[in-house]
Amino acid sequence: MNRFAAAVFFLVTGFAGAAAAETYTLTIKDHKFDPAELKIPAEKAATLVVKNLDATPEEFESKPLRIEKVVPANSEATFQLRALKPGRYKFFGEFHEDSAKGEVIVE
Repeated sequence: MNRFAAAVFFLVTGFAGAAAAETYTLTIKDHKFDPAELKIPAEKAATLVVKNLDATPEEFESKPLRIEKVVPANSEATFQLRALKPGRYKFFGEFHEDSAKGEVIVE
């Protein structure tokens, strides 16, 4: 394998490995998040899938996670989370703030 081919191989496989972030799923049902506390590892990028099982839309919002997006009824949205420091990152459903709330716990 020549040097150029080797460099391309390592670039491609390196990026592929970085893109393989762990996926975590939250569901919205009856205007509540399940799980209400989602644990993820610290200092690792992750993918968050929010599935709205309700017949009405919900806005998933988290200022500390820098996310604000309406998830239509009976659909899902996917977010890429940066590598986070240990801590608690609150989120809520803006359309039903009284019941749709939770937090990502990074350990």
